[in-house]
Amino acid sequence: MRGAQSEGEFLPLTGVQRADRDAGYARYTPSSTSQKKSVHGSSSGVHPVVTIRRPSRIEPRTTSLKRTYQDIRRTNRFAVMRHLIATAPVVRRDIAAATGLSVATASDIVNELHELGLLAEIGQQASGGGRPRNLLAPALEGPRLIGVDIAETYVHVEVFDPALRVLARAEYELHPHTNSPDYVVDRIVRGIDDAIAQAQVERGRILGVGVSIPGQVRPDGTASVFAPNWQWNDVPLLALLTERVPDMPVILDNPLRASTVAELWFGAARGHEDVAVLTLGTGVGAGLAVQGALYRGATNTAGEWGHTNLVIDGRKCRRGCVGCVETYVGAPGIMQHLAETDPDSPLLHPDDQTATINALAAAHAAGDPAAQQVIATTGRYLGIAIANLINLCNPQIIVLTGWVADSLGSAVLPHVRATAARYALAEPWEGTEISLCPIDRNPVSLGAATLVLEGFLS
Repeated sequence: MRGAQSEGEFLPLTGVQRADRDAGYARYTPSSTSQKKSVHGSSSGVHPVVTIRRPSRIEPRTTSLKRTYQDIRRTNRFAVMRHLIATAPVVRRDIAAATGLSVATASDIVNELHELGLLAEIGQQASGGGRPRNLLAPALEGPRLIGVDIAETYVHVEVFDPALRVLARAEYELHPHTNSPDYVVDRIVRGIDDAIAQAQVERGRILGVGVSIPGQVRPDGTASVFAPNWQWNDVPLLALLTERVPDMPVILDNPLRASTVAELWFGAARGHEDVAVLTLGTGVGAGLAVQGALYRGATNTAGEWGHTNLVIDGRKCRRGCVGCVETYVGAPGIMQHLAETDPDSPLLHPDDQTATINALAAAHAAGDPAAQQVIATTGRYLGIAIANLINLCNPQIIVLTGWVADSLGSAVLPHVRATAARYALAEPWEGTEISLCPIDRNPVSLGAATLVLEGFLS
């Protein structure tokens, strides 16, 4: 989906309002140019000066089985903001009906979001004889968010507006054998600086930077990356980033949870509270949400579903375990299925996972018997692993995402559903939907930026 580049590639923007910073606050004063016709076709009124408190640090949102008033209030803010992003322009009464909130509660939250600079009145709607109703939408001239997707071969940075539309992007290649923490941090910072410059936004206007790193992120901000050619163990990544980017809050997480948040806000999991998002790539893992919030576990390492055992004394995984789910449904495991089915297959590119998976997808579509057998085998293993997850977690929906799911998801899904139906208990199975990720852009950088928005709203 994203090709590596040696230098940054951007989507330039113009007309972004300038801002100043004062004692830890971001102050937004839209100029007269912002009072033109909106994208929705309605003329906006004059916007007041809005002063927004930007926290020096954003804490990740977590699940608590004991819901407090603040938890409920936060959940309601999320529901209103999600509805605004998905369906704007809307009126207050429609927000109340869509979210199940009272008109008074919805109106209070709308006022809060307006004061935070995230929402704007963009016009009016005739009310059939009464007073016209104000039309509401995310404030396109409001604060900005940054999402960073770090993979094994690239750093991808995007700048977003409050509607989570991409305003600018930059991508830098990571060289396989040059990935020291200092080198990776330097690439991240360069990407952030370049994307901000292309978006023409002042740094004080940015609410925060969400960074996704492919590994385990501990509560103290240290990261361990267990990937080929990476030798990271307890690297103080959050401290290194904060030192290099001292003027913006930074939140650190991994792609499993970033993808899960993206699905909750924009994807197949929207409207669901108990969710599992399964990332299928070189590695395999699960992002879990309970009661609409991320489940992190005691040490912030929940979701290592790819390292649960599927076959006793089975294949050895890259972490030294045997029989893991990852070794049967990740890209290397699928390649091994192909090699065992047809050792001389022209579809097999031993040193190129992407080429093999793409060739397998094309051959399956063309009716190739070996490809069909490999897809069926992969689907059965994945179906059993998903059945175990259904019995354990009882999610409302399971979403398959990641580059392997992008290529093979449609082909493997019937086998997954048939196998899961056979091995899962009847009651949890009947309450579970299995779906492919519908998000047509980078879900990791999108989710990382959304984590910043969630932290700000919290």
